[in-house]
Amino acid sequence: PWDIINDVMDGGLGSGEMGVFVAPAGIGKSMALVNIAADAAKKGLNVIYYTLELSETYVGARFDSHYTNIPSQDLKFHQEEVIESLKGIKGKLIIKYYPTKTATVNTIAAHLDKCVMQGAKPDLVLLDYADLLRDTGVKGSVRNDIMLGNIYEELRGLAGTYQIPIWTASQTNRSAIDSEVIQADKIADSYAKVMNADLIISVSRKDTDKLNDTARFHIMKNRFGQDGMTFPAKMNTNKGIIE
Repeated sequence: PWDIINDVMDGGLGSGEMGVFVAPAGIGKSMALVNIAADAAKKGLNVIYYTLELSETYVGARFDSHYTNIPSQDLKFHQEEVIESLKGIKGKLIIKYYPTKTATVNTIAAHLDKCVMQGAKPDLVLLDYADLLRDTGVKGSVRNDIMLGNIYEELRGLAGTYQIPIWTASQTNRSAIDSEVIQADKIADSYAKVMNADLIISVSRKDTDKLNDTARFHIMKNRFGQDGMTFPAKMNTNKGIIE
């Protein structure tokens, strides 16, 4: 939904490619994914949004706020307006929830197969977020660099197999909270995330940004062209809108 980012990416993610938003907890990774998904569905694309952290109802409310410009806490007072607004969505939006660390990339693949069989082949997949997947070869919740690296490799392979673009998000380490602009050395756990992604955008917001509804988007990695640029942004967390 952001023309300046599309220009940097030479048009956006293509089939088989993967983009990643990175940021500390509570900064706006999920909101960025919602903005992309909402814009794609509005333009007529079939979109699947997998959530591994928040419930389908909560994520759905974020989409309702984005489409109607109504704060999420006020949606219950404007149900008819929400329903009327959603009639203008040309594409199909599916929100699917899996509990944290219960789903694997194979779980996602099985659901994609089911959607294809039911005539809902996706044009775009968003996963919120990949760090909360479980490695297919490991039982339990123990994590290390190799496991996370495997997950991102499998996710990139999934994009190639189904020939769809995939957007996901990842955590940074704690020191990134105080950063004006977040660089690659702040990515938590595994550098394999950087190696497997086609595009990585970091999102940074300090306390003053939260008060002023501002943020910074930094192009950390870009296989499509130039990187290293930082773009100022407006981020309205009540309405889920990023400009």
